[in-house]
Amino acid sequence: MKFLFDLFPVLCFFAVYWVSDIYTATVAAIVATFAQVAWLKLRRRRVEPVLWISLGLIVVFGGLTLFLQDKRFIMWKPTVLYWIFAIALAASATLFRKNLIRSMLGKEIRLPEPVWARLNWSWVGFFVFMGCANLYVAFNFEEPTWVQFKLIGGTGLMLLFVVGQALFLARHVEEESKP
Repeated sequence: MKFLFDLFPVLCFFAVYWVSDIYTATVAAIVATFAQVAWLKLRRRRVEPVLWISLGLIVVFGGLTLFLQDKRFIMWKPTVLYWIFAIALAASATLFRKNLIRSMLGKEIRLPEPVWARLNWSWVGFFVFMGCANLYVAFNFEEPTWVQFKLIGGTGLMLLFVVGQALFLARHVEEESKP
């Protein structure tokens, strides 16, 4: 359910895009993201930093798209989001010696420290790649192709990467010692 909740603005964007245009779909994504935050606040739940970042980006880039009637801004938004994730993971590891991937998953699985480091840097690389891929498709193909790539290609690449990570992790998970 959390996965679907997280995808709500994306799904709204694509659903509206297929029946209207990129500008109306951008409005739908902005409204859906505000609705997510409002829903969490009304239920007295924590709004994760990622959602706050996403809200800020959709308001800024979506707002520029609508104000300037220039679809390039909404097309840049995924790249900026991916690169913010990459910078956060890399900066946290190098400047603060904190592995954010370990912080998120460390309670669920135990891994040797070098594996956590490789996992963190593989996510950095993946997010850099995704940002570049988004820009390449956005500026070398027609708008409908970008929309399809964002929904199917981006989601598919993310799924493949997560499965690959799971297979990699399965080899390295440390079993808890049983008495």
